[in-house]
Amino acid sequence: MTALRAGQLTRRLKIQSRSTNQDTFGGPSLVWTDVATVWAEIQPLTGRELESAQRMASEVSHQITVRYQAIFADPKVVAGYRAIYKGRVFNIHASLNEDERNTVLTLLASEGLDDG
Repeated sequence: MTALRAGQLTRRLKIQSRSTNQDTFGGPSLVWTDVATVWAEIQPLTGRELESAQRMASEVSHQITVRYQAIFADPKVVAGYRAIYKGRVFNIHASLNEDERNTVLTLLASEGLDDG
């Protein structure tokens, strides 16, 4: 198990979940709702560039470390969340509960291609 020191978690993130509401014309509208605000550590892992819709786009994958909270209990639900840090949007793809001890979570996220 990775030891977690309080000084490691220096970034304040908002965790948001996606929902769909009706707009004024009755059509679906995507809405992001704040679920929690957590202290985290953000580490970039890899970066790549690719052509998307006839333009170059870059994507950077990140590892975000947070303390366990009940909102992170279901990895399938967490995979639909996103994290916001100083206007940057991180789309969360996976949640890893280290040693299944409910103390430290590693969120695998990407930034750059889709801001939700």
